[in-house]
Amino acid sequence: MNQTQDLLRFVADSPSAFHAAREVAGRLGYPIQDESAEWDASPGGHTVVRGGAVISYVIPDNPTGFRIIGSHTDSPGFLLKPQPDYDNQGFHQVAVEIYGGPILESWFDRELTVAGRVVLIDGTEHLVDTGPALRIPNLAIHLGREDINRQLHVQPIAPKPIMAVVAETLGVDARDIAGHELITADAQPGAVMGDLLAAGRLDNLSSVHASLTAFQRAAEDAEEIIVLAAFNHEEVGSQSVQGAGGPLLADVLTRTAEALGQDPRRMFANSSMVSADAAHSVHPNYPGKHDPTHRPIIGRGPVTKINANQRYASDARTVAMWERACAGIPHQSFVSNNASPCGSTIGPISATRLGIPTVDVGVPLLSMHSARELVGVKDQMWFADALEAYLVGQ
Repeated sequence: MNQTQDLLRFVADSPSAFHAAREVAGRLGYPIQDESAEWDASPGGHTVVRGGAVISYVIPDNPTGFRIIGSHTDSPGFLLKPQPDYDNQGFHQVAVEIYGGPILESWFDRELTVAGRVVLIDGTEHLVDTGPALRIPNLAIHLGREDINRQLHVQPIAPKPIMAVVAETLGVDARDIAGHELITADAQPGAVMGDLLAAGRLDNLSSVHASLTAFQRAAEDAEEIIVLAAFNHEEVGSQSVQGAGGPLLADVLTRTAEALGQDPRRMFANSSMVSADAAHSVHPNYPGKHDPTHRPIIGRGPVTKINANQRYASDARTVAMWERACAGIPHQSFVSNNASPCGSTIGPISATRLGIPTVDVGVPLLSMHSARELVGVKDQMWFADALEAYLVGQ
């Protein structure tokens, strides 16, 4: 299977952050480190899974630092409320809360799956993906054009109570479901159109997949400890036990260094990080939204993201580090238009927590936060190549 088809499969197998974390762990096949147990720092691969976050790392002989690629597993959507089922005007409906910043209109009139984790009354945890189960219907144009009310107009309809569907999919009694974190995802498979690839959740599964591809290639050749860190909850601020603002990455790095008999602070001082998250391609219909001289274009390589106000963590040294990794690979830069707002990433959060120099990069993407987004096939391959070069570089 080529890299493009594998990305489509990865996206299809990762309808929620919890599925993405499990998919990364399963593909790598490393022993799962129990965080409550003694820390294993033996040579080879190891994985920590915490909810929808996953950190995998490979320990070589005599390492002195870490080479880290950070990304995130979550994407915008609609999170089911604790008691989601209700009836309205003869329809079964599902009470949802908006997660992150989705482009609301892009989610209407699509078949939506419900996916995530369910915890039963006995404490066991299960992942579920219902398949097409919900739809947010548009109002017919003949009945008027209205602005979308974020409470009233985004509640999906369903052919039957959604918790019954979840229970049937898991093969359990609905009364045994004690808690859940379930989100909507576009049920339509991804598609390739020449050099373009369209799918849901490319922000940021495009980066998770490129990171995973690079990590698998570099595992045998890296001279430092290579780390794949994919966090949850980036789309809502990262402030959680699964997010980049929590202690997860610091815990893993510190415990690994200590288990190797080394001073974590010295290892951190000899480390670096690449924050991998999708970048804004220039939009052909809205070119004025981009800076006139720093406007990434799909098909011209991965993007280095720079911001004077530290919305991205890139600085002169880390940009130069990334330039070395991109030797022979097309690449470009993004700086926001001064008149347009600028997003952020896990980069500044992790860099601030750890003091590890970080560069923010990603593939150029159109329709960010739409139910379906668009990237370039070649960009994705170049991105994985550059990430691999970073992991094994001197």
